[in-house]
Amino acid sequence: MSIEQKQNLFKEVMGNYPTGVTVLTTTDKGGNPVGLTVNSFASVSLDPLLVLWSIDHKVSTIDSFVNGEKFAVHILAGDQQDVCKNFASKNVDRFSTCEWKVSEHNLPIIEGVFAVLQCETFQTIEAGDHTILIGKVVDIQIEQKEPMLYHRRHFDSIPPEFYVVNN
Repeated sequence: MSIEQKQNLFKEVMGNYPTGVTVLTTTDKGGNPVGLTVNSFASVSLDPLLVLWSIDHKVSTIDSFVNGEKFAVHILAGDQQDVCKNFASKNVDRFSTCEWKVSEHNLPIIEGVFAVLQCETFQTIEAGDHTILIGKVVDIQIEQKEPMLYHRRHFDSIPPEFYVVNN
């Protein structure tokens, strides 16, 4: 099997693995907000509170994230497909398409999300064509919304009938 065939098969497998959807934000050297859609997000540790995500070396904002000291993880709500798509698009003013504010940690925070984890950069690790960023969570906000789910190249929230109620 060629490397290209393996890469295509890997993409197919990973595209069929259900994940949540996040938008990561920070600021560039000039203090301008930058952000991108990411589904390579996971928890790492409870003590201290750590999360991780990865960024492709080809992404234009990589320096802002890798060399920055902080970032915010926005776990999107199920009804934020437009935010997801805009932050995944190229050559668009991503922040003009959504409501956002600057937090007390001086990070751009998108409104209407399921949850936001504001983080200090804890560690970066080079891994193939990506850099893994590990963040120490310094602030957590959560709303009563359904989180977004990505599965088989579709975005949605988990239907209520799939929830199990414990009595």
